[in-house]
Amino acid sequence: MTRLVLRAGALELALAPEVGGSIARFDLLKEGAREPIMRPAPDGGRDVLQAASFPLVPFANRIRGGTFECDGRMITLTPNMPGDRSPLHGQGWLSVWSVESADERSARLAFRHPGGEWPWTYDARQSFTLDENGLAVELACRNLSAEPMPCGLGLHPYFPCNRDTRLDAMVEAVWTIDADVLPVARESASGRYGLEDRAICGQGLDNGYDGWNGTTRITWPDRGLALELTSADAERFQVFSPPEGDFFVAEPVQNANAALNAPQEQWASLGLTRLAQGEEARLRARFTLVK
Repeated sequence: MTRLVLRAGALELALAPEVGGSIARFDLLKEGAREPIMRPAPDGGRDVLQAASFPLVPFANRIRGGTFECDGRMITLTPNMPGDRSPLHGQGWLSVWSVESADERSARLAFRHPGGEWPWTYDARQSFTLDENGLAVELACRNLSAEPMPCGLGLHPYFPCNRDTRLDAMVEAVWTIDADVLPVARESASGRYGLEDRAICGQGLDNGYDGWNGTTRITWPDRGLALELTSADAERFQVFSPPEGDFFVAEPVQNANAALNAPQEQWASLGLTRLAQGEEARLRARFTLVK
């Protein structure tokens, strides 16, 4: 399995194009030791769910029951994760990506979906640029079909955590969920759902948030590390913090969970864009170490 390694100053990024175009590691090299900024994938691992981060294209999160209607046509997708009846995250995360270009500090990966159950043909690309202070990622998707294609993008980074790890984000509302991790109701993001300067490990959250202001700060006081995650292209934020474990997920996303199940006239308000042939959607995000 190929791993593509970028370096800038004390930062190192390892990409795994064959494993869903994922990030395998993002580390700070400090005094001869590795400090993981994202949860590292096992050496040689081929399970994208063990990656440090992976792309969500051409939609983020779930489609209820795998069926939705677009322009009068019913579309049904097969479940793509064991134990979950609702397919999620599109096709990119489960596909092999190719390396279009790479140098010491940057790389560009590409993937083409030729149509099928998801009936639209599209090209996706990811650009990674590493500097001494952090990582910039751009995910893009271009519709190649004659028919308009719904699209919403996201990134799925995993972060290490313990009881001292904190997350600080400003959001307007949270979506509660049912037993199938599908949205039930939109509520105020307060109490157990609040994201302002809170302990984030082991919180039993798997929720989408609306009205994200585009900036989140993650701190690891015991390691003397802090990270700022920013995106001007994502108005929504997804948090997964299982009740047990040493990781959490903080995702900048464009569309709400199960947005494709809503009536088509509501798609825009839920973050989905309808791309005409040749049109492209983009999501840019940056992960900056805070001094």
